[in-house]
Amino acid sequence: MIRIVVVEDDKNTQLLVKKILRDLDIFQDEEVKVNYFTKYTKELKDIILDTADRKIYIMDIQLETRVSGIDIAKYIRENDWESEIIFITNHDKMFETTYRSVYEVFDFIEKFHDMEAKLKKAIRTIFKRNFDNKMFKYRNNNFSIQIYYRSITHLYRDKESRKVIIYTDKTHYSIIMPLTETLNCLDDRFKMVHRACIVNLDRVESFNWGKGYFALDNGKKIDCLSKKFKKEVEEYYERDN
Repeated sequence: MIRIVVVEDDKNTQLLVKKILRDLDIFQDEEVKVNYFTKYTKELKDIILDTADRKIYIMDIQLETRVSGIDIAKYIRENDWESEIIFITNHDKMFETTYRSVYEVFDFIEKFHDMEAKLKKAIRTIFKRNFDNKMFKYRNNNFSIQIYYRSITHLYRDKESRKVIIYTDKTHYSIIMPLTETLNCLDDRFKMVHRACIVNLDRVESFNWGKGYFALDNGKKIDCLSKKFKKEVEEYYERDN
């Protein structure tokens, strides 16, 4: 189960967060429980100390009580390094103070600067990266592999061997399968960007369509990009935003 914990004492903001969570379409395959708080309570403390659930905390930095959102986040990190923390605030001047006080904050979102779109994007990103257990599975007579989708950066069809090479951050695997058939075994984060290359769009930092390469989030540059596939890639990002 995934638990989303909202700590917000402004009624209108809390209603907006409820709407955002209702609108998201990523909870269909997961059991999700949402808890709302306006301040630090014993129930909230118990949730923090229960590390059995995966959690996303959405918290206002400044609460109208003695215990602030920063104080709560510090307590979370004393007991839990796995859950994600998203801060929402009226004041961007609080960002630096919070960064100095709390380790591993996923994002800061200003309430009056496109909060709805930014919060949706942040939650989708967390689900894709952290709560993503989908795997690519392959078996033949000699060996079998199982690779998390999130670990795959790109796939390339080698002309000489006629095999598909699956690249991850640390290694690569060769399989005997047509590239188009391999694509059908993956989900829609994977797109053709060249007739010989499929990329995990969630792992791409930037595309240079003019020079024919893309840069991955691990710093590697891959020279295998064709403008023929640009439209489908852009449509994916437009939908995701």
